[in-house]
Amino acid sequence: MVDNAPNRAQHSGAVSKKRRRKRSVPAIRSIAQLEPTQLRSPFQPLDPLSAEQLDEIHEASMQLLEEQGIEVMGELALQKFIDAGADVSKTGIVRMDRDLVMQTIATAPATFDLTPRNEKNVIACGGNAINFGLVSGPPNVHDCIQGRRAGNFKDYQTLIKLGQHFNVIRFFGNQALAPTDLPVNTRHLDTTCSNLLLADKAMLATGIGGGRARDAVELNAIAKGMTLEQIQHIPSVMTNINVNSPRKLDDSMAYGAMQMAMLGQPTVVTPFTLMGAMTPATMAAALVQQNAEALLGISLVQLTRPGVPVVYGAFTSNVDMRSGAPAFGTPENALANIASGQLARRYNLPYRTSACNAANTTDSQSTWETQMSLWSAVMGHGNLIYHAAGWLEGGLVASFEKLVQDCEMLQHMSAMLQPIKINAAEIGLDAMQEVGPGGHFFGCEHTMQRFKTAFYEPMLSDWQNQENWQLSGAKDATARATDVWQKALDEYQEPPLDEGIKEALKAFVAKRKEAMGKEEPELLPLPL
Repeated sequence: MVDNAPNRAQHSGAVSKKRRRKRSVPAIRSIAQLEPTQLRSPFQPLDPLSAEQLDEIHEASMQLLEEQGIEVMGELALQKFIDAGADVSKTGIVRMDRDLVMQTIATAPATFDLTPRNEKNVIACGGNAINFGLVSGPPNVHDCIQGRRAGNFKDYQTLIKLGQHFNVIRFFGNQALAPTDLPVNTRHLDTTCSNLLLADKAMLATGIGGGRARDAVELNAIAKGMTLEQIQHIPSVMTNINVNSPRKLDDSMAYGAMQMAMLGQPTVVTPFTLMGAMTPATMAAALVQQNAEALLGISLVQLTRPGVPVVYGAFTSNVDMRSGAPAFGTPENALANIASGQLARRYNLPYRTSACNAANTTDSQSTWETQMSLWSAVMGHGNLIYHAAGWLEGGLVASFEKLVQDCEMLQHMSAMLQPIKINAAEIGLDAMQEVGPGGHFFGCEHTMQRFKTAFYEPMLSDWQNQENWQLSGAKDATARATDVWQKALDEYQEPPLDEGIKEALKAFVAKRKEAMGKEEPELLPLPL
């Protein structure tokens, strides 16, 4: 029999050393982040539609608006179309002549800046500007510590803190999640106020109805030390409205957009078009219907206040034809993201799109689907890329771990979009001369001058070899993401805000809550 005692002893010693080394692994270091900046694409946008196809989509959209029309709810909205000369039926179907459509949308600016309370965080909308936004709207939240749960105000505030901390996030959507523990009619006050207290980045606010839209503008005016009369000349807060596809714009969405326009603030008009459910099951039909719905909503905004900023929104994907469930990050979704950008450029309008997935957990599916939708959104020159960090379960969940994983991808994308430097120093012929044939560049002067900043440093990727990865706990990307979002909360710092303004914000919220339930005008116009 072979005596294995020496080998056992040697193995025991090796394990002992590994255990000691594992205990000595330091805590997670400061999160590696890119500096905040206005990202712009150095590349030409992709054009999946030929010139003839683009014309055909346009012509069919005009035909749909002229012949079949779109139902619009709300007397004030309908009156705007009547006054402009549109054909409005007794049932609220609005039909617009193509010349009227084109004349109306032509008053919208091609670009604009959205300036939050911290002017350093201004974002550009239009052209080749790209801005990544936090997840918006899910009714549930998940993390690997507490599990899946209904959306609540505490988790809402946590998401805002994370969005503030990660530099690559440039704006907040209408609501990071639905805080279901707050009353429905007043939760918009709490969420908007939290955005302004816990963050100082650009934001969209809930615009369901004129009252909520006006509240958002007033709160932003207070945060900026302005009056409503002053803020109407400075785009400071946006909202996103959805057309209830197929072909219906309800009064809450219409009045929210109209109120924002009256107060000089931008609106994103986004049809929610899922092929096979809300549109016919073809790309051509979906693009035509989406285009017609978007242009009608944009027309309403411009009829309310010509020249006010407005954004062409697109949210077109397909459904799983077996279950009817929405699918995202699909080839169809990617093509729609790119083609919709082409349509927005045809009408000389800023463009909003999304980077979504339909996965139920933070796995490979969630990554490849998000990457598909993200790449197509960027290559389509999406100026506002909604849901770019934290979206899961087809929009039913805001995930802390997914948020971190997405921020890693967004940083990768941001670094890739930086212009390439070409000059004598970068080309490095002197370094090639120094090293010579068959050598290496690890220790040459050219490398030593650049080794700290030469390449992108990830916040989440683990580039250790197998042995060191095992010694560090053998954590996969999701487990590491749990560590990172907790570290981000430790590093988070509330942005400064004058104490008097803080009190004024809280007082406004308290006053409005007290007034809720009292009769208010549907829309409160502001003298121009």
